[in-house]
Amino acid sequence: MDKVEIPIGGMHCANCAGRLEKALNGLEGVKANVNFANEKAYAEFDPEKSSRESIVAKVVETGFSVPLESVDLAISGMHCANCALTIEKTLNSIQGVEANVNFASEKLHAKFPRGTLDAQRLIEAVKKAGYEAKEISQADREERKRHYHRELKVFAVSAILTIPLLLQMIPMLFGLHAELPRLFQLALATPVQFWIGRRFYVGAYHSLKGGGANMDVLVALGTSVAYFFSAIVTLFSLNQHVYFEAGAAVITLVLLGKILEARAKAKTSGAIEELVRLRPKSAHLERNGEIIEVDAASLSVGDIFLVKAGESIPADGLVLSGDSMIDESMLTGESIPVEKREGNRIFAATINQTGSLRCRASAVGSGTQLSAIIRLVEEAQGSKAPIQRLADRISGIFVPAVVSISILTFLFWWLSGNPSAGLVDAVAVLVIACPCALGLATPTAIMVGIGQGAKAGILVRDAQALENAERIATLVLDKTGTLTEGKPSVTGVVPISISEAKLLSIAMSLEAGSEHPIARAIIEKAKAGGAAGQEVSGFQATPGGGITGTVAGRKYRMGSPSFLAEAGISMETNGNGTLVGVAEEGKLIGTFSISDSLRKNSAEAVKRLRKMGMEIVMLTGDNAGTASEIAKQAGIERFLAGVLPGEKAAEVARLKAQGSFVAMAGDGINDAPALAAADVSFAIGSGSDIALEASGITLMNSNLESVADAVDLSRKTMKKIRQNLFFAFIYNVFGIPLAAAGMLNPVVAGAAMAMSSVSVVSNSLLLRKWKPPGKA
Repeated sequence: MDKVEIPIGGMHCANCAGRLEKALNGLEGVKANVNFANEKAYAEFDPEKSSRESIVAKVVETGFSVPLESVDLAISGMHCANCALTIEKTLNSIQGVEANVNFASEKLHAKFPRGTLDAQRLIEAVKKAGYEAKEISQADREERKRHYHRELKVFAVSAILTIPLLLQMIPMLFGLHAELPRLFQLALATPVQFWIGRRFYVGAYHSLKGGGANMDVLVALGTSVAYFFSAIVTLFSLNQHVYFEAGAAVITLVLLGKILEARAKAKTSGAIEELVRLRPKSAHLERNGEIIEVDAASLSVGDIFLVKAGESIPADGLVLSGDSMIDESMLTGESIPVEKREGNRIFAATINQTGSLRCRASAVGSGTQLSAIIRLVEEAQGSKAPIQRLADRISGIFVPAVVSISILTFLFWWLSGNPSAGLVDAVAVLVIACPCALGLATPTAIMVGIGQGAKAGILVRDAQALENAERIATLVLDKTGTLTEGKPSVTGVVPISISEAKLLSIAMSLEAGSEHPIARAIIEKAKAGGAAGQEVSGFQATPGGGITGTVAGRKYRMGSPSFLAEAGISMETNGNGTLVGVAEEGKLIGTFSISDSLRKNSAEAVKRLRKMGMEIVMLTGDNAGTASEIAKQAGIERFLAGVLPGEKAAEVARLKAQGSFVAMAGDGINDAPALAAADVSFAIGSGSDIALEASGITLMNSNLESVADAVDLSRKTMKKIRQNLFFAFIYNVFGIPLAAAGMLNPVVAGAAMAMSSVSVVSNSLLLRKWKPPGKA
């Protein structure tokens, strides 16, 4: 009997567990126990009658869910985009697995129901497909360096053996006969063909065995035709020209191209390497009244540590004492230091510039903000953009089409009475064709673009979000915290038939525990006035409206004018600023005026966004007077006031229904539904975790201009992708016919094929020059 432990989502009571347990035990050969307390199912099963996959399927069928687990593997042995597609096809055929292979980064990201698989099983599946895989670790970077140096040595040997074959061709250009002895040519070409070129035969075998065809098939087929034809002519002393130099030169040039390509590809993940290097190595830990230096990786949550001026902060935490300026540019992209004092949050890898800080660790190691960013960027870099689908479809039929063209080329020249020329041209067709350039066109640009964004404080969740950002026609902006500072303050308190002190006490009691910016502003005002809170019962909150509760036996209603009007309580709504009323037993007893100032860069950001061709729409739950004033200051012509949180999402849906490609930018918990409803969503970094989860692009700072920066990055990245795809298509569209027409020697064709991939990757690397336009 095999055993499996599966976490279960969606159980609400013990009856749920009982129902699921009954369903699982109904499977043949399965004995299951479902634990409601820890939300897990434990099952023993006969592998001949059931499986992990069938158990998971039954869980889903019964109405519950199994959380997904993800694993990242480093893949070796891929030679072109078709290799990546072969691995994807193999893994996606395993029930429950959703795999994505990035040819450019040589990484695999797979998701599967937790408890059903492990990394080892995926590694075995990759090996069966003819490739190597292992879990990604720090050591992999060193292994890649060693592999690169090994490849350099192999290339050097190949070049030494090939150069004499090429040198003999120079006199032939001047009409002189200086051919090396053919047996000597055979001796030079054989190790290049079968020792150095062995990788192409192995790759071709596994590719064909897996039901596909990749670049290895083309190289192995083309060079084999040239080699075996020449070997037969040599061994049987036939009166024909030999082409040993063609096969050897193609293999050598392809190796050179792969080395240059690997070197260029390594640079596309430079942003990740820079983030990893930011991780601090040591920390000053406070233990038993002493300060000792320890490895930063040994810190635990709750540890007290000191950070001196000029040092890197070793963990996320909370400042206990001290006052300093922190450089948080690695997180936010903003170069202006941020003041930190008691009670403020700090983040690992940011730089303490001035004073000393005593802090308590709240997150260490993989739990820090930096680690979360690294994971997000790595996953985003490995995702596929929709534009890549075209290249994938073409790559799938590319090799069979090229082989067919090569055969037709040979038949044409053979029927024309020149079989020798037909052989050379058929080989040239095989070696000039390159699916690699198509496979690298999109992912390399995506990797560089997303990496550059991370360095500027723009975190892109996946390639689709980056691609969609360039299509934005309408940008919907939340007011509070997006256009404004998000730190409202009470500018007026008007008590009615009650003292100001009592009004502040009641308001403070009702707002206690709320994280809403207006609630915090009222509580701060009450504390400044010396008010003390009281116990509240029957508390009830209405999102976007207000709150009700009982204080000292009296029922109170506090919120917006419309919220009070629902209970038949009227209040003046004239003037600017947000108005909050407090009613006791159905009678208005006081009002608060709240103001929130426009961010200093919001007007300039709106101007820039409009210049980029976007229509700007502001949504706010505030009254029309306040909305009109903020819109005027920001330069926004279209706005909607008095919009409740649920209505924001409906408004976004209405704009989409009109045919507009809609983006939403917001920061608060109330923005999450609207963010999720938009085609593209931007979450301001100072907002809630829920808003960040709902967004496609997270802006680590609160600067609205970062939205414009993100759109600019999207446009620049997509421009590079289109350039790459154009170059890849044009190269093959012109190269293959020229080779078929006899206008390209196989050696020249091999050199062109080797350089095509390098040119695409190099073009993508030009994106590394991108900086936010305002800071370039």
